[in-house]
Amino acid sequence: VQLVESGGGLVQPGGSLRLSCAASGFSFTFSSYAVRWYRQAPGKERELVAPMTSAGGSTDYADSVKDRFTISRDNAKKTVYLQMNSLKPEDTAVYYCYARRGMYGTEYWGKGTLVTVSS
Repeated sequence: VQLVESGGGLVQPGGSLRLSCAASGFSFTFSSYAVRWYRQAPGKERELVAPMTSAGGSTDYADSVKDRFTISRDNAKKTVYLQMNSLKPEDTAVYYCYARRGMYGTEYWGKGTLVTVSS
């Protein structure tokens, strides 16, 4: 089982990036997994940024990213996306993809992709 993030990089404040998370090797159909994006900034704890249920609902964005970030998924491609707009220096972090099936399923994590927002 693998979750592989991509799309990170250096961007200027106010810019946009789109992160992708490609899933492979899952035992069940990918649409049955809830997915999330987390991030961890240097010296800080990992925080939940954007969750999405298996049904495609996503309402519990972190307050710091509301109205700027959007999570989406393409189950046919087994890929999760995070569209990030109006980026700020405080968005600088390693962004991680997460997947879990149901309340008691195994938790899966990607290795992360670094996003740096700086002029």
